[in-house]
Amino acid sequence: MKFKTLSVTSSLAIMASMAVPAYAQDASDSDDNRTNTIVVTAEFREANLQDTPIAITAVNAEMLEARGQTDISQVAAQAPNVTLKAQPQGGGNGLIAFIRGVGQVDFNYALDPGVGVYVDDVYIPTLSSSLLELIDLDRIEILRGPQGTLAGKNSIGGSIKLFSARPNGDGDGSLRLTYGSFNRIEMRGMADFEVTDNLFARISGVGSSRDGYVRLVDYGLTHPTSNVPANNARGRGNPDNQTLGGGTMVAGRLALRWVPNDRLEVNVSGDYSSDKGEAGPQVLIAMGAPSPAATFNPFSSNPASSAGALPPAGPPPALPWLVGKNGQAVPGTCAFVAAGPYSCDTLTGNYGDRRFINYANFLDARQPTQQAPYKPYAALPISELVGWGFHSNITYDLSDDLQAVWIASYRQYQSNWGEDQDASPIPIAQLDNQLNHHAWSQELRLNFELADGLVEGTVGGFYLDQAGEYTARVDLNYAGIDFIHGPDTTPSTTKAVFGTATLRPTDALSITGGIRYSKDKKIYTYFRSNPDGTVPFREATNLFIPGVPACEFFLGAPTAGPTGIGNTPNCLLTGLFGISDDFRGDRVDWRLSADYRFSDELLTYVSVSTGFKGGGVNPRPFFGPSAGDCNAPGYVAPAPCNQLRAFDPETIITYEAGFKADILDRTLRLNGAVFYNDYSNIILQLSACPSSPCLQPRNVGSAKVKGFELEMEAYPADGLSFDGGLSYIDFDYDPASVRAAGLTGNEVTPYTPEWTWNIGAQYDYDIGSGTISTRLDGSYRSEIFTETFNTEWSRIGGYFIANGRVAYTTGEDDWTVALEVQNIFDRYYFQTISDVTASLGLVTGQPGMPRTWSASVTRRF
Repeated sequence: MKFKTLSVTSSLAIMASMAVPAYAQDASDSDDNRTNTIVVTAEFREANLQDTPIAITAVNAEMLEARGQTDISQVAAQAPNVTLKAQPQGGGNGLIAFIRGVGQVDFNYALDPGVGVYVDDVYIPTLSSSLLELIDLDRIEILRGPQGTLAGKNSIGGSIKLFSARPNGDGDGSLRLTYGSFNRIEMRGMADFEVTDNLFARISGVGSSRDGYVRLVDYGLTHPTSNVPANNARGRGNPDNQTLGGGTMVAGRLALRWVPNDRLEVNVSGDYSSDKGEAGPQVLIAMGAPSPAATFNPFSSNPASSAGALPPAGPPPALPWLVGKNGQAVPGTCAFVAAGPYSCDTLTGNYGDRRFINYANFLDARQPTQQAPYKPYAALPISELVGWGFHSNITYDLSDDLQAVWIASYRQYQSNWGEDQDASPIPIAQLDNQLNHHAWSQELRLNFELADGLVEGTVGGFYLDQAGEYTARVDLNYAGIDFIHGPDTTPSTTKAVFGTATLRPTDALSITGGIRYSKDKKIYTYFRSNPDGTVPFREATNLFIPGVPACEFFLGAPTAGPTGIGNTPNCLLTGLFGISDDFRGDRVDWRLSADYRFSDELLTYVSVSTGFKGGGVNPRPFFGPSAGDCNAPGYVAPAPCNQLRAFDPETIITYEAGFKADILDRTLRLNGAVFYNDYSNIILQLSACPSSPCLQPRNVGSAKVKGFELEMEAYPADGLSFDGGLSYIDFDYDPASVRAAGLTGNEVTPYTPEWTWNIGAQYDYDIGSGTISTRLDGSYRSEIFTETFNTEWSRIGGYFIANGRVAYTTGEDDWTVALEVQNIFDRYYFQTISDVTASLGLVTGQPGMPRTWSASVTRRF
């Protein structure tokens, strides 16, 4: 039996196809009002979606275009129990991904993603660089549940797989021009041509630019009667000197496909992308002033109560206050919140929608002191990523029953971004970040069939060698430290062998088993230094850790804590230079499933599978060995404690049952699944160590998770179609297991809505000279929490977003003119929220875009 070719060209800058659908139809599928035969490769070989016993959402290029979706995070709106969000301002150019309550929010290389992102079967090992632009794409497959035996590296929550369009030498090409809201200008194009009789090439490219939708406004200039100095904003010194959330992007890709005979296919590609953007869109939701005791009053819309206890006259205290025009301290209050119930802003004039105003200046203009001598300092209001890579995919049929597939990739990127964490003129926290990363991966598969198709399967091996560096200027006035983080190095390797086999004793019954052995090694090396390049050090012996220097405060000096004047600058970080910690582990995962086809219309399946996410060490110990050990006998100093802590892998066992049905003469498709997860050693980010600042990953306990998913497609008449989905999840912590972490057990993991649903409708009307297509989409997410402890300030309420598109395509299918509207009802909502009330006394959020429109013209040739 001849194998179907599995190879696909690859690229990180996924170039989206504007004409090639992934829904391949056979001759019997010629009627418009019939469900399509969707081909997926979730089990290493081409198969009908309706014959694959996995919960999968598959989206092709035509549907992406019809919905106006241009980046991977938008696809989640049509996938049950899937949440994809762009990182907030503090996370740079990256992705937050959760499937069925399992995922990851931290971009740091010390932590593995909980959802695997793959480009043409190549694993993208970091959240940074995973916010992919959908360009020259053939299809997307979103697989829910652990995919450890079926993916290049274990994906405990699920996998998101993107497949590029392959060169075929047919001479096709296209060019699309788009203009829209916020001066959006975009051009996308591709050309596919034959080089020789058996060598084909495909060139794709995109260029786009757009203004930001959050206005960065200079508070001092727009509030001249305030005590905030004018010209305090970075840049050109005008009231509205730039925006947040805008930028320019260019990407290009060359793919070659060589097919010298009917047994060998070689695909190679190279790509480059450059995203030069502004800092992430952010607004201040609420802010309260610190008292001299460094506690924060409750937020209030009342300016008098929100202002808190003002400091006495004279020089401003060491805590983060802004030095006013009269030399007095200006505290952080609701005056810097531009809109909302916790605002007391007095802005006048025409500045548009106040909900999209930010008064940040990315500037710390404080006068230097003996303890904090590295002022002033200004962070860059940018979010940029430049990356490139080479991929290859070689498929060779050794015989009619044995096929070898070799997938290789090298990828490299650099990401830079700045953050004004308080979103105000107050110099509370400013950061500049840089990530450098490269990864080399190899995967070899042998696909086989035995006994005339009675058994088919795959065995293989996987190797990933990656190295990352994280460097940052971390200016945290609220914590009394200002230092250089890194470059922390994080080299790591993953080795794995795997196998899966399917037994088909009858035409209706299939039984599948899979196993995978993984071995991980990760070394994290800490480097903490002062901004002038010196290393925090003191010629003194720590009372609690002999031979380690300590802050003067710990040695009895009469200072105002370990960060007060009289201490060596950044002395809390002493000992965090050139020291390493590592994680080494191995794991066996397995999967068993059985499916039975009752008829051509109905397939049912049951499965049980396991997965894991690797452990590691805390990448952000703000307080090192000099802070002592809170648990050490005799430790009584009222100081932060050493935050060097390791964490273990988290694990999951998933039980699932589902069905896939094409009924009513294939005019209605219903796919559904129910699942139960036994989730253990859950890794979450804690904000209390017990000291502050703290961002420490810890194993917080275990949970039982259950839910269901339902997807629908309906074709009631020629030209008319409906699609939709519904999902529910019940996340139930074991209270006893999470009590030590400070949780009650009533919380849920971040970015996990209890209910989601979506509905779409499309009508294509033939007017003789062409076709008019109208499409409406709507999606709903119930409330989520963005923080481990599910604080009220981290809650994002449920919201519904609607989008629409009208297009005219000529009868020859060579021209298309389209008008799109996103967020039709102009809903104001937040993608992410950062609750730092305990440390900074404020809450910031990343608002979604308001209602936008765009018009495009596409020419195909």
